[in-house]
Amino acid sequence: MDYRKNQVVSSDVYDLIALIKILNSNCVTSFRDCLSKLLSSNVEDPIVCLVTDALWYFTQSVANGLKLPRIVLRTSNIFSFLVHKSMPSLHERGYLSVQDSRAENRVPEFSPLKFKDIHWVEASHLESVLQFLSILIPEVKASSGLIFNSNEDLEQEALTKCSLDFPIPTFSIGPFHKYFPASSCSSLLPQDQSCITWLDKQAPNSVIYVSFGSIAAMNEADFLEVAWGLANSKHHFLWVVRPGLVHGSEWLELLPNGFLEMLGGRGNIVKWAPQQEVLAHPSTGGFWTHCGWNSSLESLCEGVPMICQPSFGDQKVDARYISHVWKVGVHLEFKIERGEIEKAIKKLMVDAEGQEMRDRVKLLKEMMNLCLKRGGSSYKSLDNLVTYMLSL
Repeated sequence: MDYRKNQVVSSDVYDLIALIKILNSNCVTSFRDCLSKLLSSNVEDPIVCLVTDALWYFTQSVANGLKLPRIVLRTSNIFSFLVHKSMPSLHERGYLSVQDSRAENRVPEFSPLKFKDIHWVEASHLESVLQFLSILIPEVKASSGLIFNSNEDLEQEALTKCSLDFPIPTFSIGPFHKYFPASSCSSLLPQDQSCITWLDKQAPNSVIYVSFGSIAAMNEADFLEVAWGLANSKHHFLWVVRPGLVHGSEWLELLPNGFLEMLGGRGNIVKWAPQQEVLAHPSTGGFWTHCGWNSSLESLCEGVPMICQPSFGDQKVDARYISHVWKVGVHLEFKIERGEIEKAIKKLMVDAEGQEMRDRVKLLKEMMNLCLKRGGSSYKSLDNLVTYMLSL
């Protein structure tokens, strides 16, 4: 597969970054005014620090002007943050302009990543992205601390490297979603609870759950390959097809006539699902995912192995980590083709290799639960964060 083929996705990423840059330029005055009012109106219960995402780098200068410490929040994992931090130097060494002949080669300082995993933006947009990072990274280093949606047990090596690259207090307190009940979380679309009733009727570990998140899109050809791959696998599946998933399509009109009837109840397609509840369900045996970090964490926390089909950005790094470091996923990286999909589902749901992944991810689930309990790494890190904030 040509790893550069998805120019639509690359352009969308560039457009998103362009929007973020505009907001960083245009929101300074209004944000400063709003924050100033908050500071002046909370004299008895003073605001001790500002917590903002790294993307909003303009908030560092605002915080400095108001003599307010800023702590940076990153919702990605630590490893992918380090990769993005290193993109300017990777570009200088020619790693971001790699040709097809080197696409499968490993990136020396970021094993097990391959060159194609860090080639996530078109050459015509690269300079703009690098310029964006050249502003963002120094503002992170100028902050008073870093918060990650990860934990020490999961990313010890990356956390150690991050502490060297960013000599500021770092707090890995994830997984964030475990601090809140699933019912309290916001949802992009109305969740179809009927799929839980459907899952209740399925055998344990028999269903492959398919969802490509809230942003990723695909073309008609890939959509049909996914459909036929699921159908031909003979496995039960719950497939989230959100409106707009396929370019130019409303919902399911691209499916062949009689497709749903042909499945005989083996497949269930919904517009949106209560994902945490689905992943926690005993009938769910695998998760075919775009590898967004939130979805990846939710799957790890519920002990569900994955089929990894990343689309852009951090997702490619996440997929490589899931499949090659933690070894709890099948990486569907070469092409979206029904035969390859069948093989991936069989490997995950039937083969001995899939059972090994299942065993490993159960251990990760236990680790993720322990890290949040008293004495666990995230519990201690959160306690340290609160103490640190109160000391500023």
